Amino acid sequence: MSEKMLTNILYVEDDLDIQAVAQIALEVVGGLSLKTCSSGAEALAAINSGFVPDLLLLDVMMPNMDGPTTLAGLRNLATTATTPVIFMTAKVQSSELDFYTSLGAIGVIAKPFDPMELSSQVRALWNKVS
Repeated sequence: MSEKMLTNILYVEDDLDIQAVAQIALEVVGGLSLKTCSSGAEALAAINSGFVPDLLLLDVMMPNMDGPTTLAGLRNLATTATTPVIFMTAKVQSSELDFYTSLGAIGVIAKPFDPMELSSQVRALWNKVS
């Protein structure tokens, strides 16, 4: 069985400061390729315009479309119907983690995250399903 390489990530985060830190952590430190979106609507538009991610990395708390709502929209698109998803959130109590898992998340990364560890965390979760 050939393992699918993790290369392209669709990253949705409304906080531009967090977005910038995560982008450096994942691209510069982790060597990954990111398509960064600031909203769920932007993420749906990116997929509809042809971007094909290996992984979805979604902030939970965003205005208008939160992470779970964004995921529901992405699941309705053929391109991302089965794409693995990781949520990023400060809300990491067990009931919340159970909820994210029930939505199909392969994992949750707690905020604030360690920029030097973020790509390793993402890869470790990815390796559980690849």
